[in-house]
Amino acid sequence: VQLQASGGGLVEAGGSLRLSCTVSGRTFGAYTMAWFRQAPGKERVFVAATRRSDGRTTYSDSVKGRFTISRDNAETAVYLQMNNLKPEDTAVYYCAAHMGTLIISALAGDRHYPYWGQGTLVTVSS
Repeated sequence: VQLQASGGGLVEAGGSLRLSCTVSGRTFGAYTMAWFRQAPGKERVFVAATRRSDGRTTYSDSVKGRFTISRDNAETAVYLQMNNLKPEDTAVYYCAAHMGTLIISALAGDRHYPYWGQGTLVTVSS
């Protein structure tokens, strides 16, 4: 499985970006997908996930109401629409995949995702 993230860039505070992550393979629908991010000098943290079994989505409190995760099984891609961006959203964003479904409490745990993309940098200026 290979994941390719794209869509990062430089944006002013209050602006929007849409990240994309394409997944190789014909069984995309079988994957639970997530986005994580890592700010400079900080640990990688959970941003959002969409569960395979029922399409349920979950978000970190810091992005809830501003970010939306979605998936397009036909295009084998997952997206992260980011609105009202803040300087504290500056980070490298990674998409991740888990074959199968995860219980809700596990969705935010990066150790549950064996497949990772290379990351795309998002920089939000104040």
